[in-house]
Amino acid sequence: MNARTVIRHGLRALALALAAVVALGGLLAAALRLQFTGAPAAWAMSTGHDALWMGHMWVDGRRTERDVQELAVRLRGTGVKDVYVHSGPFEWDGRLDPAKYPNARNFVQWMHKHLPNVRVSAWLGQAVKNGLDLDDPASRANVLAGVAAVMAQGYDGIHYNFEPIGDGDEEFLDLLERTRRHTTLLSTSVPQIEPYAGMRLAARAALSHDKYWSRGYFSKVVARVDQVAVMTYDSFLPTQSLYGGHVARQAALGLDLVPEDKQLLVGAPAYHDHGVTWSDAAESVAMAAEGARLALSEHGRRERFGLALYVDFAATEEDWREYTTRWVTTGSGGRTLS
Repeated sequence: MNARTVIRHGLRALALALAAVVALGGLLAAALRLQFTGAPAAWAMSTGHDALWMGHMWVDGRRTERDVQELAVRLRGTGVKDVYVHSGPFEWDGRLDPAKYPNARNFVQWMHKHLPNVRVSAWLGQAVKNGLDLDDPASRANVLAGVAAVMAQGYDGIHYNFEPIGDGDEEFLDLLERTRRHTTLLSTSVPQIEPYAGMRLAARAALSHDKYWSRGYFSKVVARVDQVAVMTYDSFLPTQSLYGGHVARQAALGLDLVPEDKQLLVGAPAYHDHGVTWSDAAESVAMAAEGARLALSEHGRRERFGLALYVDFAATEEDWREYTTRWVTTGSGGRTLS
């Protein structure tokens, strides 16, 4: 076989591979677009089990009680029941320096005073790829020591956000189990659930880490916590309808997998620096709310289901308006939560 024949065969194989990728991409787009069809039920809306991720300035001394009073005005009448306040991150060896949250005790007291029905969890985490090694028992012990110390500040719970946690990571499950010694309210952010068979392995091959979790591993994590927040943002999908379908798919999978005595939260992107132009246009609180409502309508009523807004310091007035009008009070017989 001469060189020209080899090149011709190679180009043909490449063309076939590219055609297969395009075809699979088209099938995925069609499937997601189908998820984002129909009208949600009038009852599919907030039940008062929403959450808000909040920045570090609330516990490092930059915010005062007056700021908490203003926050209370913002949150009253919404569905926000939990706030996750950034109180870390952990060091590379798992230690948590108390100097990172010098005003935490005051902040928690102010929250309990002005928003007594809202639970305050310490949002703790770190990068675990080329960073914190949760496989190391000593690092996990340091993490738990930090959890014990931060809970002494009066927090109601712990919210973990370690990224990226690989599918099947047993050490993360061990950490969740041992964290129970220090808190009765435990939640974690989780990556997206594998939407269709084969996508987890394909994404892992392309990214060198797990973008998706299998349904089995997701269920193991759910069994060890009270709340899971699926990070449905940063999807890199180019249109609003595809992103809405993506959220609907993730919410539908979560509703099927999360028992009714656990809380499922759908991450809603209240930020505008995705890093790619089309994501800023495609992803929004409104599309996340619509996708969640469609999934809930299909599944049936669920009390412990809500949106989790990411993140307070980046959220615009438009983000808050979309949350309020598209999720808390809808245009079809909606009601305002007290």
